[in-house]
Amino acid sequence: MFLQYFGLTDNPFSIAPNPDYLYMSPRHKEALAHLTFGLRESGGFVMLTGEVGTGKTTVSRKLLQQLPDSTQVAMILNPTLSAIELLATVCDELNIETDPNQASLKYFTDKILQKLADNHNAGKNTVLMIDEAQHLLPEVLEQLRLLTNLETNREKLLKVVLIGQPELQQLLKRNELRQLAQRITARYHLLPLNAEEVKAYVNHRLSVANGDISVFSAATVRTMYRVTAGIPRVINLLCDRAMTLAFTQQKPVVKKHLFLAAAEQILGEDVVQQRLRGRQTLIYAGIFLSALVGGYLWGMA
Repeated sequence: MFLQYFGLTDNPFSIAPNPDYLYMSPRHKEALAHLTFGLRESGGFVMLTGEVGTGKTTVSRKLLQQLPDSTQVAMILNPTLSAIELLATVCDELNIETDPNQASLKYFTDKILQKLADNHNAGKNTVLMIDEAQHLLPEVLEQLRLLTNLETNREKLLKVVLIGQPELQQLLKRNELRQLAQRITARYHLLPLNAEEVKAYVNHRLSVANGDISVFSAATVRTMYRVTAGIPRVINLLCDRAMTLAFTQQKPVVKKHLFLAAAEQILGEDVVQQRLRGRQTLIYAGIFLSALVGGYLWGMA
């Protein structure tokens, strides 16, 4: 709707996890490095966690781009499966022919283990990537651990990437999953962006679509961090709506009031006001604390 008006070649604030738009903040670089390192190690699992919308899925897509061509990847996006359903899905993802009349845990496990051995003999790596992994049942996670038992003297034949919300960390603390938790060779928790990173993030996405950050006023960018709490998905949603509002009103720049109007439409007025007040409360608390410390030091002098 607004692309031609702002001279953009693409929508820079789509919420689709497009790796081309991935802004590599220091923490995103760390996340990608941890996953890459973990997949090179001999263990069976690596884990990436983070709050909703922090960019976990996009980082995982970037990881897939970096895997060598000799890697076969099985991707599971809906992990709310039983153990036998998960194994059947892995078979489908690895292009393993199966007989539906023989469906059992042992049958599917034997088929997968044979495929892992065949891939290894052919010089191929096998990676299983599971998104929204916090929804996995404990017995399903245990079944995954058993799949990683197949190994050479140097490495596991199956590497598993678990991507999920912070609840995944709590899930893996359960006593019955301690063996799996011990096999995680790399883990990283992805935090939201800070104020400077929000500015750089928006500028990056606009530049990829042949735009620049001057579309948003400086006051808008400062407000953006306060309202979005640095969560990329929320930034995308609000920027998209704000640019649409600016287009409908034929405004060449997204001013602060337009951005707040967009935020109230999506998040609700009460949420927006609460976040703005919360930021002010922190500022006042900092000023009060500084004055208190200053007064104390003055009294000690």
